[in-house]
Amino acid sequence: MARRSPVKVVGSRLVQALPVILLATFMVFALLKLVPGDIAVTLAGDNATDARITEIRKIYGLDRPFLVQYGAWLGNVAQGDLSQSLLTGEKVADSIGRAFPNTLLIVVIALALALVTGIPMGVIAAIKPNGWVDKLISMLASLGVAVPGFWLAMILVAEFSLKLNWLPATGAKSFSASPVDAIRHALLPGIAIAAYGMAEVARQLRGALLEVLSSQYVRTLHAKGLSMSRILWQHGLKNVGVNLLTIVSLLVNRMLAATVVIEAVFAIPGLGSLIVRGAIQRDFPIVQGVVFTMVVVVIAVNLVTDLLCAAVDPRIEQ
Repeated sequence: MARRSPVKVVGSRLVQALPVILLATFMVFALLKLVPGDIAVTLAGDNATDARITEIRKIYGLDRPFLVQYGAWLGNVAQGDLSQSLLTGEKVADSIGRAFPNTLLIVVIALALALVTGIPMGVIAAIKPNGWVDKLISMLASLGVAVPGFWLAMILVAEFSLKLNWLPATGAKSFSASPVDAIRHALLPGIAIAAYGMAEVARQLRGALLEVLSSQYVRTLHAKGLSMSRILWQHGLKNVGVNLLTIVSLLVNRMLAATVVIEAVFAIPGLGSLIVRGAIQRDFPIVQGVVFTMVVVVIAVNLVTDLLCAAVDPRIEQ
């Protein structure tokens, strides 16, 4: 069967992504309506009259039916406009543009730490299964999955910031202004998120490698005299490349979601903090804009993963 061109693959994935975007934004828009309080009262100020509150609702379109409000927001998004914050009047796109680099740096650091630690652990555990090293790695992986990220974040702050004063406990720095300071501020949040990723990479890679190393063709390679290291690097890891790419894709999505909690612990002005603040203040355009951005990022990561998996193993596309 002939392989489809990358353009057709991308087009097909984008068509499939459209319902996901609509469903995610619609659900968030509906849930925001259930949040207690009235943003019109907040905008009207203290001691505002009922007439003033009614006027505010009309100005911002809050008096219109739910579906009409969602349709209007969706129409603006289709034109590249994510609206403006109801409280500050700032364009949502500008707020996201300022917060996104901080979140991106945390996710990149967390992913790098997860891969640097998880891949060697998975490989070592697969080479010598059921030994004491394998059991130790399995225990660490189980611990990484079980420990809540926010609890680990607080422990890291207490030990490395407050006690040892090695790394800052809160805030963020611009990477373009000072890469070193930016990494120092993002390192502890990255570690807090990376713990789960390390455990997941180690567990999944161990299982995939064990399946490959126990296969008939690997035993044939052993019989031909090939060393374990050569079999592992030339055949084992190559055959689990698709599994590893899939794991990375899932980790990016989960790490992006985890920043909502972790950024609150470290008081980092990223997308997570932005969406929490917007939800508390009932600033609907902010929440909708951040959710839309996160959904687009997740879809983009999945799309790149699909293309890379097809490049590594053409049978997938076929």
